[in-house]
Amino acid sequence: MAILEFPEVDTADEHGLLAIGGDLEIDSLILAYSQGIFPWPISEEFPLAWFSPNPRGILRFEDLHLPKSFRKFLKKNPFEIKFNHDFENVILNCAQVKRSNQPGTWITAEIIQAYIDLYKQGFAYSSECYLNGKLVGGVYGVCINQFYSGESMFHFEENASKVALVSLMYMLNKNGIHWLDTQMVTPVIKSLGGSEIERDDYLKMLSQALSPADD
Repeated sequence: MAILEFPEVDTADEHGLLAIGGDLEIDSLILAYSQGIFPWPISEEFPLAWFSPNPRGILRFEDLHLPKSFRKFLKKNPFEIKFNHDFENVILNCAQVKRSNQPGTWITAEIIQAYIDLYKQGFAYSSECYLNGKLVGGVYGVCINQFYSGESMFHFEENASKVALVSLMYMLNKNGIHWLDTQMVTPVIKSLGGSEIERDDYLKMLSQALSPADD
């Protein structure tokens, strides 16, 4: 049964943990993201946890920073960029990424299936890099109206995930969407210009993105 209500986000603890349990039905996920909440399984003890951190990580197009070495790489970019061409393999590859600060992956089998279902209903996306026809990097996330979040990235070739992310940012900006929710600011996101903002400010931006007709 889909979740009908989440606690108020200002009741989250200092780590952003808001709630435990529930399900990953499409309506539950849409409700969560629409309120600035996202699922993040953190352990076997907490197989389904919901977070709304403060501060919140975002990447604004106007702040997008391309390091000199990366700009040089882009001039000879060997990758073909596609959007929403192979979502399933993007999320499956993201689940295999080894992260030094995590013993396992938060992208569980349940998460994978839930976001594939979300994608099939038009509420998730992927940005992909191909080299000689082979998928070598990508990003996936959630999209609701003019709200976009980035969930995870992977790469098999140097810079492939960054190219997928930057290509996504340019595509979104071209379509009037000028920021991406990154949830947290990782070293990669920071290197590209990501920043932290107060949760209240984030929620105002989210509200506007979810109601583009009211802008």
